[in-house]
Amino acid sequence: MTDLKQSYTYKQAGVDIDAGDALVNNIKPLAASTKRTGADADLGGFGGLFDLKAAGFDDPILVAANDGVGTKLKVAIDAGIHDTVGIDLVAMCVNDLVVQGAEPLLFLDYMATGKLDVAQMTDVVAGIAKGCKQAGCALIGGETAEMPGMYQGADYDLAGFSVGAAERGTLLDGSTICDGDVILGLASSGPHSNGYSLIRRLVSGEGHNYSDPAPFADSTLADALMAPTKIYVKSTLAAIRGGLVKGLSHITGGGFLENIPRIMPDDLIAEVDSGAWELPSVFKWLQREGNIETREMARTFNCGVGMVVVVASENSQAAQDLLRANGEDVIVIGQIKASAGPARCTVKGDAGTWGSASDWSATTGDD
Repeated sequence: MTDLKQSYTYKQAGVDIDAGDALVNNIKPLAASTKRTGADADLGGFGGLFDLKAAGFDDPILVAANDGVGTKLKVAIDAGIHDTVGIDLVAMCVNDLVVQGAEPLLFLDYMATGKLDVAQMTDVVAGIAKGCKQAGCALIGGETAEMPGMYQGADYDLAGFSVGAAERGTLLDGSTICDGDVILGLASSGPHSNGYSLIRRLVSGEGHNYSDPAPFADSTLADALMAPTKIYVKSTLAAIRGGLVKGLSHITGGGFLENIPRIMPDDLIAEVDSGAWELPSVFKWLQREGNIETREMARTFNCGVGMVVVVASENSQAAQDLLRANGEDVIVIGQIKASAGPARCTVKGDAGTWGSASDWSATTGDD
């Protein structure tokens, strides 16, 4: 008598289709809560739809951006905090769209894990939906991949993709930025989603635990470090549509030194005064605990300024008033000056808690 061979199943191989279906059912109301004009279809199709005409565009140029959360996800996993990284994911994409003058319209997510935890991933998508509502864009679809053998333990990864639009001829390219323009800084909510490989190295190397009280905040270290990335879409769109903005720079990896020159013409220098604002407590702690040099701070972290707005000097006060009316904490952090050669940025001045006084500069792409 011949023994029957074992009957294999997808679930035995580590992929639970029923769990995937349960997650989709949990996600549907979250996605529905982000609906906006132009995106009215329900989840479940093979692709998401968006009607540009219904959204009010006549001759639009589409702008696309994609990004992830980086190793901030490891903090989320280690600390068991999953309901804010979705906001980070949206923010890293939509903030890159608005700097080009585009209104974010739609968002799609990709989530990959070794073993699907429905409650955990529902928390992640709840954060994505919250971020989409803050940005005014619709979550129109995504993909969840359960891939045993590719990810170990509780690890998972996220990627986001967003599309925005602007009417032809209205995109921001920084070409009108000139000598005498004023640099405004919009306050960040913390490190946002950059520098976390350094943060994690510092936390573990100095013997801290994420469950410890934060030395710089009335919360645990994990809660403080997991503060979600600020979304600047609605405030900056108001300033753009008011005709007050010459250029925007999202301060992400590379900090001031590498991001501000990206929006400037050559023969200009952005002079950022490090004494114009107080370094927020989380950055003071990171710099002190890690003995981080001033230049390393200025090219790794946002140091309290998550978005830079360049305006004509005569429009500076109007821009500040409008941005504050839309919920922003605004600081005048510097000025654009004439300077021969490639566009560059300096951070200098009475550095105070940044360390010793500094004068660091970089051109676009400098190491």
